Amino acid sequence: MIERIAGDDPRLDPYRRVGDPSWLVQRQLFVAEGRLVVERLVTAGEYALESIIVTPPARAALEPSLAVARCDVYLCEPAVLEEVTGFNFHRGCLALARRPPARPASDLLTARRLVALEGIGNPDNVGGIFRAAAAFGVGGIVLDPATGDPLYRKAIRTSMAATLRVPWVRLEAWPDGLAACRHAAFTVVALTPDAAAMPLSDFARRYGAADRLLLMLGAEGPGLSPRALEMSDERVRIPIDPAVDSLNVVVAAGIALDRLR
Repeated sequence: MIERIAGDDPRLDPYRRVGDPSWLVQRQLFVAEGRLVVERLVTAGEYALESIIVTPPARAALEPSLAVARCDVYLCEPAVLEEVTGFNFHRGCLALARRPPARPASDLLTARRLVALEGIGNPDNVGGIFRAAAAFGVGGIVLDPATGDPLYRKAIRTSMAATLRVPWVRLEAWPDGLAACRHAAFTVVALTPDAAAMPLSDFARRYGAADRLLLMLGAEGPGLSPRALEMSDERVRIPIDPAVDSLNVVVAAGIALDRLR
């Protein structure tokens, strides 16, 4: 059922806090914004929805999805939604959903391809890597404690909802927790600009498409930590023009995942 709602209605109070990620995490909530993302959230059916708020144009665009949404749907004018939320990047729709329980790392060990992220705090980069992972068939993503939240609204938006589709786990014991992947016959591959590392194309020819691989990526600038590099079985690099320091981590991830398919 879709209900028209006024801006002073207390049921909209959670939407006044959608710009406060700590408030959302404390209440085990996350925000999905934008028509495509909200549609994918609803149709996936994997998350418990609290409510959805839409403007009339967004309602018209999302009507088939809203008809099957198992939550309250509120309708308001664009000016009301912008006043309530304090921003206007949502294309007229927002959804509040429950954060799922943390997955055990063992859930990912049946995959053939994994990605591990260390120290990647920028939500655009987190979202971009998830989007590339979804595009190239990655079965899951492992995060260290310092990597940004995949359920932060900007990461979800940048990923085009891939953070809601690609399974992920966070390892508090980093990087020692990667030992479980090695025990499950994954080859742990560290992507690094180090000139002494093996060129990516050579590594891809050597290992082929049948092997179980975990690709480890670090933050732009510092790269992977010495401890993370020690955990790797192989160190590989993407050869680039020496006048360029490095590639954006999302670009590097896309190139590497394509070559390692």
